Amino acid sequence: MMNNIQEQIKDIDWEKGFDIFSLFDKKKENVHPAEIAQVLDVIPYENALETYKQLPKDTQISVFSYFDFLIQYKLIKNLPKHTASFILNQLSSDDRTSFFTGLNDFERSKYLNYLSYSNKLETQDFLGFPEDSVARLIDTDFATVHENMTIEEAGEYLRRNFKDSVAVNVIYVVDEDNKLIDDIQVRRLVLNEPDTNIKELMDGDFVYLIVNDTIEKAIHKFKEYDRVVMPVVNEEMELIGVVTVDDIMDAAEDIETEGIQKFGGVEKLDYPYVKTNFFTLTEKRATWLIILFISEMLTATAMGYFEDEIATAVVLALFVPLIISSGGNSGSQAATLIIRALALKEISLKDWWFVIRREFLSGLVLGIILGFIGFVRITIWQQMGWYDYGEHWLLIALTIFSSLIGIVLWGTLMGSLIPMILKKIKIDPATSSAPFVATLVDVTGLIIYFTIAAIILKGTLL
Repeated sequence: MMNNIQEQIKDIDWEKGFDIFSLFDKKKENVHPAEIAQVLDVIPYENALETYKQLPKDTQISVFSYFDFLIQYKLIKNLPKHTASFILNQLSSDDRTSFFTGLNDFERSKYLNYLSYSNKLETQDFLGFPEDSVARLIDTDFATVHENMTIEEAGEYLRRNFKDSVAVNVIYVVDEDNKLIDDIQVRRLVLNEPDTNIKELMDGDFVYLIVNDTIEKAIHKFKEYDRVVMPVVNEEMELIGVVTVDDIMDAAEDIETEGIQKFGGVEKLDYPYVKTNFFTLTEKRATWLIILFISEMLTATAMGYFEDEIATAVVLALFVPLIISSGGNSGSQAATLIIRALALKEISLKDWWFVIRREFLSGLVLGIILGFIGFVRITIWQQMGWYDYGEHWLLIALTIFSSLIGIVLWGTLMGSLIPMILKKIKIDPATSSAPFVATLVDVTGLIIYFTIAAIILKGTLL
């Protein structure tokens, strides 16, 4: 559909005006806000701004929530103050908090003054919690009833006091102090008799989040209990708001994206790749490249240390790329598996000994497999006359065999242990990126290789 719309956009005469709803093959009221946001995202910004201004007020608010932060910021910055103030005040609390989270301190102070007194206090309160806490995702549009009401009384009370919202798919039972007692699905209110007491519908089996819980913990709870909305309480069990599954999905995507970027040796991007300017993108990539480059210099230092051995047995240098790449690859594999297992809570720090034993055996078997292939390769090349390794070719083959076992084993252990060590000292395990592990194993792998070579080839080539 978007391809067809993009073709239509090319033919638009902007000077004659533009009706965005004319692009869709359906009635105006059936066009989803997300579809409008997609169109505005691909047309020139100046035209998008003018088109956005022409949208009905309620549509402006619903569409605004589907923009990424960069477009939201540009809109608020360029819209008249009264329009920007209206939009910010009408946003749901979670979308409003998300917007203010992306601002720097100066801009945050400026745009907080656009809010009503109550919205300003609420937003400041949520912004006071850590960025990785569920407080940043709280929606305050939720509905509550009391246990002594009948279904009929509860229905009338809900219609009178609460507005339609996705968060109202579940009704929460609270006491006189607003402390959470239970939750009730809306369907149970619909399918039971009007004179049934709310207390009769309660089972006391409900799941909740505490306002200081991390977003990561919230994601796991949503997956574990298969919920579409979950209440958030403070330490006194007072109901503060709810978190909905759509916000959890967005948060999970952000966390996974950040993890992948870190694991690839890139600093977290503040905006999507296509909207990150060239210099910022270069800066985000340069930091890790510089660190890794300096670290790789140790590889040259290590080779310099074994300069005499290389000069005496030049043939050893032929296998350096093979040796260090095998160790780096095995380390990267192990790091990937352990980081993901930690993220999914399949393992914890308490399982460190289990991980060591498992990875030791894996590294040993993988090393033997690669070492055997290396041994066979040298043997075939020597016997077929494709390369002459000299009279001590068998010892060279044995050196490669033994070195690959040691280096792959070492790389596997390092790749599995480094993420757990970082987790222990409260650093994101994704920081132990594949390039980082590979670089570490490159340097140590050379030491292992030439040490083994010195032992096996002593008295012959060395």
